[in-house]
Amino acid sequence: MKGRLTALHDADPSNTAPVPVDLVTSSGSGLDPEISPAAAAYQIDRVAKARKLARNDVDALVQRNTNGRQFGVLGEARVNVLKLNLALDELKPAQ
Repeated sequence: MKGRLTALHDADPSNTAPVPVDLVTSSGSGLDPEISPAAAAYQIDRVAKARKLARNDVDALVQRNTNGRQFGVLGEARVNVLKLNLALDELKPAQ
């Protein structure tokens, strides 16, 4: 976990927000298709910069790819990473 924290801080040293726990832990398989909205929000600035996209555009895509609790009560909200990345790929970089 310490290594993952270091990597996150090194990737975006200006981000002083608390790191969401799901960014430094993993499931048994390590292949989670979804992350928490907090984990997605933590990475918005870095992703926008790396992809040369407007922060607001990345944030809007995160919102569109966030699913609420199942039946409104079960589980937690989550972001589908594959769908989000495909949507990001469709955006053109800002000039």
